[in-house]
Amino acid sequence: MLNFLPAIDRYIARLVIVPMVGVFVLAASLLVLDKMLRLLDFVAVEGGPVGVVFKMLATLLPEYASLAIPLGLLLGILLAFRKLATTSELDVFRAVGMSYGRLLRVPFLITGILMALNVALVFFIQPVSRFTYERLEYELRSGALGASIKVGEFTTLADRMALRIEESEDDGRQLKGIFARVANDKGQVLSISAKEGNFLATTDDPDTIILRLTEGTIVQDTGSQTPRVLTFSRHDLPIDLPAIEEFRARGEDEREYILPELLRIGWADNETESKRDASQASFNFRLVEVVMMALMPLLAVALGIPPKRSTSALGVFLSIIMVVAYHKVNQYGEDLAAIGMFDPILALWVPFFLFAALILWMYYRVAFVPGGQAIGALENWFAKISKRIGKLFRRNRRVVLDDGDEATS
Repeated sequence: MLNFLPAIDRYIARLVIVPMVGVFVLAASLLVLDKMLRLLDFVAVEGGPVGVVFKMLATLLPEYASLAIPLGLLLGILLAFRKLATTSELDVFRAVGMSYGRLLRVPFLITGILMALNVALVFFIQPVSRFTYERLEYELRSGALGASIKVGEFTTLADRMALRIEESEDDGRQLKGIFARVANDKGQVLSISAKEGNFLATTDDPDTIILRLTEGTIVQDTGSQTPRVLTFSRHDLPIDLPAIEEFRARGEDEREYILPELLRIGWADNETESKRDASQASFNFRLVEVVMMALMPLLAVALGIPPKRSTSALGVFLSIIMVVAYHKVNQYGEDLAAIGMFDPILALWVPFFLFAALILWMYYRVAFVPGGQAIGALENWFAKISKRIGKLFRRNRRVVLDDGDEATS
């Protein structure tokens, strides 16, 4: 697939892609698993089908991917150049005249592809998937997904029926231990119990379903002292579905707007000022998050190359902290701009240029200053702290061993 590239570029591409994909899968999996536990608990409380959990998780994948892609890109390039540096291959490349710019040719090509993918995610796919997630959550709460009847609890339907189901099998298709108390049009009360039952749709009236009961008893309260008792092998009980309000249209939240809508609303004279501020803040937030990816290769090189004769992994941890902190600063700036406290340009692009200047300075130190390293002081401090901690553990271990020898003697 990469045969059109020179051998050195293919080698660097393999070094970058393997950890990049691994980090992306790991980050996305952790986010999905954390959300899955919450959704399973939410669906269980609402009494909904388990299948809706996976539909809701699918709508969250674009949002998680937009977060995991920059992190995977950064760590993929960082770990690749760290491997080149710790195995002295980087020194060989530099000795034969290859600059960092030449070595970063393939990482920048990968960055361009991922930036295009992230543009499609944050400006087009993610807003629609976010709205779909909100709609599924609304339908789950309202009972449109079959989540209004909970096993083991009494449920009131249409203010004229109370229904209780002991067990549910086959994803709600087969019901057992059914009890219903129904008030008919004549004011009489029917108490119905059945061994089994299942719901059937009707073609005549979409607002009514049939609960088909088997092997049960009907007790009819006629107002006299002796109620009527009937047994049946099969009985169809019509149930009026509760009216479900239609879900709102997309666009209540500015995060649900795609790119053309953001541009139209954010600078439209006929929109309210608060709506314009929110749309401009969302547009600039998404844009700076994508543009910052262009500087990830430079940050990865600056943090991935440890000092000579060192295998410190401080740069790996520092890169994650810097990217997450910058993302949180952008979120805070978006919130301030959305309520009109700051202009979106100031709230989002000033932190971008400050962070970009820091990255360029760090890269300059590594690439053009002989023996220079942007985090050299932090590396030295980290090494001293590690040595002190190691000495402390060794001292404590000797104390424990000496105490053990004394106790044995």
